[in-house]
Amino acid sequence: MRTGVLVNLWHTNLVAPIYLDVKCFVRLTFWSGGMKPDSPFRSGCVAASRQQSCAHLHQFHFDICKLTLIRQFKDMRLACYFLLFTLSLHADPIRDFWFSGAEINRFELTQMRYGESHPGHAEFIFVTEPFLTDTQVKNESGGSPSTDVLKLNALRTFNTGLYSYRTMTSTFQPIDLAAFPHALKTNTSVQDWCGQAFQQLNKTESGWRGELRSYFQTKGDRDFELGDVPLEDALWIQLRLDPAQLPLGEIRIVPGAIYARFNHHPIQGEAAEATLESNGKTSTYALTYAEINRQLEITFDTKFPHIIRSWKEIGATGTTEAVLTHRIMNSNYWSENRAADTPKRKQLGLDPLAN
Repeated sequence: MRTGVLVNLWHTNLVAPIYLDVKCFVRLTFWSGGMKPDSPFRSGCVAASRQQSCAHLHQFHFDICKLTLIRQFKDMRLACYFLLFTLSLHADPIRDFWFSGAEINRFELTQMRYGESHPGHAEFIFVTEPFLTDTQVKNESGGSPSTDVLKLNALRTFNTGLYSYRTMTSTFQPIDLAAFPHALKTNTSVQDWCGQAFQQLNKTESGWRGELRSYFQTKGDRDFELGDVPLEDALWIQLRLDPAQLPLGEIRIVPGAIYARFNHHPIQGEAAEATLESNGKTSTYALTYAEINRQLEITFDTKFPHIIRSWKEIGATGTTEAVLTHRIMNSNYWSENRAADTPKRKQLGLDPLAN
């Protein structure tokens, strides 16, 4: 219906120039970061330099748009209705949702370690930011080539008896899945009272460039190369963007970094069977690794924005599982770093004190 109306309007001399100007203005504003950093249309992680470099261009197109509307429409109410209609035709649900601030998810965690289950909590922070595709770092001061990524910072906190574990995996997946079907980068750190380990994978034309730093002698400091295989750690982001593009069937994939570090498993592709089942309101994506006796199940909302409700990791020694308990949207958490902001942790079911 909308398409038909658009075609009819397009063939009138009255509407065509306005449609073009509004479309141009909207695209320039969204794609080049012209909104203010605190705008509801942009993530706070977008570099301010992109705003400054395009400010004069946006003002120029805004003036054209404004003058055209005034010239063509004597009734400004009709102009406003048309502007809203045009914006709705070109709405991008992914960008509309993900460029309005960070999403913070808190999960109740039961972590399997040393043959026993340990209570804890996990946080998934999804946030967009511009990313340099050549150096594969956040675009903070301009430069090209660059693309927008959806970043996932996945943290786990739990204790094993006397001492504590802290883990974090950061994965950077471009929003444009057609141009970038794989993540561009992922890194993981694991800290416990015995020491720490770090691993990172960077996308290359032929596959992945990896590095591992560990306090274990046999794992030691080493650099390596991997073939062009997908990463399990990127699937969490891809299913939030478009579950229909998740890999299915018999595949080879690199298991999650936390699994690799906890089990001292080589960082390499493994054979797995991938399935996606819809159960009405929720869907479950599962990976079954026969050779390493491991299964991962992620349950999420079938409808966009595909909120992750729970997950399970089933292995030879038991099951790690997590269930969503708290969720905050449109957060500018990076600016809420004062002592006065501490009580806000209660919104996520977290103690005021670090734990």
